[in-house]
Amino acid sequence: MFRALRNLRRLLRIGLTFARYGAFDSLEGFGLSPVLLTVSRWLRRRDLPPRPGQRLAAALTALGPSFIKLGQALSTRADLVGEAVAADLSTLQDKLAPFPVDDARATIEAEFGRPLAALFQRFDDTPVAAASIAQVHFAVTTDGADVAVKVLRPGIEGLFARDIDLFLWLAQLVERHVPRLRRLKPVAIVRSFEETVKIEMDLRLEAAAAAELAQNFADDPDFRVPAVDWARTSRRVLTTGRIAGISIDERGEIAAAGFEPTEIVARAARAFFNQVFRDGFFHADMHPGNLFVAPDGALVAVDFGIMGRIDEPTRYALADMLMGFLTGDYAKVADVHFRAGFVPSSQSQGAFTQACRAIAEPILGKPLNEISLARLLAQLFEVTEQFQMETQPQLLLLQKSMLVCEGVGRKLAPDVNMWELARPLIETWMAENRGPAARARVAVEAALERIEELPAFVGNVEKAAAMLAAGGVRLHPDSIAALSGGRRLSWWPWAVAVLALAAVIVWLA
Repeated sequence: MFRALRNLRRLLRIGLTFARYGAFDSLEGFGLSPVLLTVSRWLRRRDLPPRPGQRLAAALTALGPSFIKLGQALSTRADLVGEAVAADLSTLQDKLAPFPVDDARATIEAEFGRPLAALFQRFDDTPVAAASIAQVHFAVTTDGADVAVKVLRPGIEGLFARDIDLFLWLAQLVERHVPRLRRLKPVAIVRSFEETVKIEMDLRLEAAAAAELAQNFADDPDFRVPAVDWARTSRRVLTTGRIAGISIDERGEIAAAGFEPTEIVARAARAFFNQVFRDGFFHADMHPGNLFVAPDGALVAVDFGIMGRIDEPTRYALADMLMGFLTGDYAKVADVHFRAGFVPSSQSQGAFTQACRAIAEPILGKPLNEISLARLLAQLFEVTEQFQMETQPQLLLLQKSMLVCEGVGRKLAPDVNMWELARPLIETWMAENRGPAARARVAVEAALERIEELPAFVGNVEKAAAMLAAGGVRLHPDSIAALSGGRRLSWWPWAVAVLALAAVIVWLA
């Protein structure tokens, strides 16, 4: 009861803020009461931006750090809020007034149990960036290294915990009382948001993400990550090497420095493609404030609080899906969705093929430099309700990241398509990973996995047989399946695997 009263009181405050900023207009598709919409229009301010998405972004900014982060998360959910609102939310700036430098100094000293002077010979009082979760100060370590020091806001953990509790309470109410929205998994969305925020608020995890990304690109001279100073990094403090460079959206400065903008876009496209398809681990917040052009022309990324992961089967499915779109093979696109389980088997594959064509033709029929793969994915996610597609959070995050990258690419080189610049890399990767030889290798690996499971399977079957012989116990088939490691008592999958392996070996020979 106390939780409900507390959350209802906060909802009233949130509702008033939404009304003042005209933010309810962007949520009409959620079946809001006409009375609520009418009252909110009476209360709204007069100096509001024109688009509903812009007004929603303004309201979320006014409500503070948790809501800014929520808006950024919703910017990946075009299927939930609509493409126009999602685009406006993607521009939501995670910038707040800085907190006092004395608090930053106190946090650092508390984390390391040492005076600030024992860690840094100089610490700049004015932060270079202040966001919802942390702010960044430049400093020089006691051994003379130029560094950037990220410090969490005081009390931020409690603030987010309170707001996430509210979001979860609301999501539970929606799942309980609005059946048509259960497909969107509101509780799972909030849980995912909670996990993302928890990672962002433990700066050791951000440091680990930076180190992993740096390791993935250790041999690539065109993409770098600042080194982590682990001796000056803790849960609430992150210290990395300070970088020098030009923000990637400063086209004039990049050209004046002697770099060809098209080549910079090509490097960005290659780096992004390698992160997603080669490594399955990508920077999911690569807006212009987080990506710089170094003096030698290499790209340097910062801020690793939001990272995305895509497992190998999903990467392969995504690659096949995009190739199907680009070659106009919409039946293949539909087949990928059904085989990957993105679309339930109860749906019509023919109807989904037709929908894919309707989505792709208007986009792919444009001039090459106007084609947007991010928009293609966004349109695809908009048909989720019609075909009962379950939410794929990792692909939504990827779509948002692609949208940001494409925006940067168009600003730097408006007349080219960044994915076309990366085409040789894409074709090589596809040949190595999705060509006949690669598919044969995958089939061999799958068959070997089946064969490796045979001893355990046989052992479980023998245990079941022994139980039957010992006590005359009559087992239901499901019980036998449980004894055999959760499988029905059947030899045919392994027999098929052995035959498939033999056929592949013969074919390769």
